[in-house]
Amino acid sequence: MSEFAEWSKQAGAGVRFEWGLTGARALGPECAALVVVDVLSFTTSVSVAVEAGTRVLPYPWRDGNAAEFAAAHGARLAVGRRAVSDEQPWSLSPAALRRAPVPERLVLPSPNGSAISAAVSGIPVIAASLRNAAAVARWIAGQGWGSAERPVAVIAAGEHWPGESGLRPAVEDWLGAGAVISALTEFGVDGLSSEARAAKAGYDGIGDIAGLIRESASGRELAAIGFADDVAIALEIGAGKTVPVLVDGAFSAAR
Repeated sequence: MSEFAEWSKQAGAGVRFEWGLTGARALGPECAALVVVDVLSFTTSVSVAVEAGTRVLPYPWRDGNAAEFAAAHGARLAVGRRAVSDEQPWSLSPAALRRAPVPERLVLPSPNGSAISAAVSGIPVIAASLRNAAAVARWIAGQGWGSAERPVAVIAAGEHWPGESGLRPAVEDWLGAGAVISALTEFGVDGLSSEARAAKAGYDGIGDIAGLIRESASGRELAAIGFADDVAIALEIGAGKTVPVLVDGAFSAAR
């Protein structure tokens, strides 16, 4: 028996929306596919890396086993943004990934988007951001997903409050999810849950998406610690044409 009540699953909707790891666990088992949105910065970094030809392995977060996990999979390990060096030039920063050599395989830890990706099994997981929302929606529609019989869950990863375990709903992820949902409707996918309709309306109703995200808490946080370039890459709206899909434990470009 599912640990989640029936009312929580948005049953009957072709496109569903929720927040965070718990939301993914609630909706995932009922859906044909799950879309993870972590704009600053996991899914933006995945899009940049996969476009360059890297297979990205999600890992819940850096711990004592991350290096062993990378070694066991013949992969490089991304480090913290401020720990980048000549020996380890890869991090969660999409700007750093663009500057670094392109590895064949990269373990990319993060506490939000990566943790969600690694926790879902049995269905395709797609990494979406503002860069590739339209490409993701086009590909999903082409698979015939997004109906009541084959629903899609769009999950805004959110952030965590510093020093706390609680989810901080992040406006950039809400808007990124709304971008995917809005694009899905443009490709003929219908039957949105109330939650998905609200996310779509939020995205469609805001004219200056880039300006809003730059001035958001997450955008200000990254700029304050010297990573405004990461925000700029995340705001390359529509520039990404690659659809990263989790296959055999690694994100690679959909065919």
